Amino acid sequence: MTFKDHFSRQAADYAKFRPGYPQELFPYLGRIAPSRQLAWDCGTGNGQAAVGLASVFDHVIATDASEKQIANAQPHERVEYRVASAEESGLESGTIDLIMVAQALHWFDLPRFYEEVPRVLKSNGVFAASAYKFFHITPEIDRLVNHRYYDKVVGSFWPAERALVEKFEELPFPFSEIQTPFIRNDRAMEPETSAGLSASWSATQRFIAANKRDPLKAIADDLRAAWGDPGQMRKVVWPLILRVGLKATPERRRNKKRRNSESFRAQASSVQLRR
Repeated sequence: MTFKDHFSRQAADYAKFRPGYPQELFPYLGRIAPSRQLAWDCGTGNGQAAVGLASVFDHVIATDASEKQIANAQPHERVEYRVASAEESGLESGTIDLIMVAQALHWFDLPRFYEEVPRVLKSNGVFAASAYKFFHITPEIDRLVNHRYYDKVVGSFWPAERALVEKFEELPFPFSEIQTPFIRNDRAMEPETSAGLSASWSATQRFIAANKRDPLKAIADDLRAAWGDPGQMRKVVWPLILRVGLKATPERRRNKKRRNSESFRAQASSVQLRR
């Protein structure tokens, strides 16, 4: 099965620079799961969420359709990495306590993935999906990176699915959704990491492939000036959005399956990239 691979080219940078997840996220997921035997981290990327889940669950199966992402994933004794698509996981039916999708749901074929989720979950299993949007450092740095660079420099190179992150709360969610706690996603960052994070963006890599030059040079001088002392660490805040639902009953799935499929396809076709 083919898939849209936007990250294999920069898999090493993705593993090095992408933000982790707040540690309080994983104990919370463990508390609401029916048991802590087996979790599936779907679209694992470099395995950050998988390793976090392994601090709570006995065993974690972490899958990604990209072989290079799996090759760069963080090893852990309780994490089993596999190359597999979200829609055809190869997992045994009715075995998973919790499914986690961290910053990847917008890349999936949702109607097909939403058939795979109830198949592999236990009868009272939990599905959780998270996304982080623009990070915040200072107003000046935010304008340079999140607006000038994101919109004007590489804006036309974003895959269409990336715009769905901005509508993450509106994506179809055919589960019994529950209210989740507010969880902060903060970290200290140096200027090299900030630049590396932007370099790992799929739009950056598509710009380089098309133009044979580094688009980050367009803001490099201004970013250094806005940052100030190059040895200074700055606090970075990512708004983390978490959606959690319980496995739907067979009757509810039958009633919602067609509506959710049509709803997603309508949303996906109507979303326009921000400019």
